[in-house]
Amino acid sequence: MELTTYSFADLAGSINHPTFGSYLFDGTGVGSVTVSKATDRTAHDIAADGSVMVSKIAGNNGTVTIECQQTSAIHKWLSAWFNALWQLPTSEWASTSMTLRNTATGTRHIISGISPQKEPDTPYQSQGQRVSWTLMCAEVTNLPI
Repeated sequence: MELTTYSFADLAGSINHPTFGSYLFDGTGVGSVTVSKATDRTAHDIAADGSVMVSKIAGNNGTVTIECQQTSAIHKWLSAWFNALWQLPTSEWASTSMTLRNTATGTRHIISGISPQKEPDTPYQSQGQRVSWTLMCAEVTNLPI
């Protein structure tokens, strides 16, 4: 029997913007992080006779979704980052990069060209909630550690 383990605590990384600064990511206050690719890598075209033409499609764009507690340090940093980006020249809008590494799973993501899709919805309820930041990414690279 093969035994494997996983812990969100093994995820670490950083978010960096050349003008605004950096945030060291250790998962504190975070419920989940999802790295998603947006581009299908293959497409099939079917001819009238049934023959298939397979296309190999380039593209590493995607998203990173960070679900975090609405009172967390990362939410406060992302909010300040969004507001700063909005005031900076347009040339800096997608100048953010991110590195994520999980030592338990042996995965690493190098992400660049990051810009916020929008500010997250703001919940006001009897107890604290989570908010989701969706970050659009021009380049998402998956690397083994």
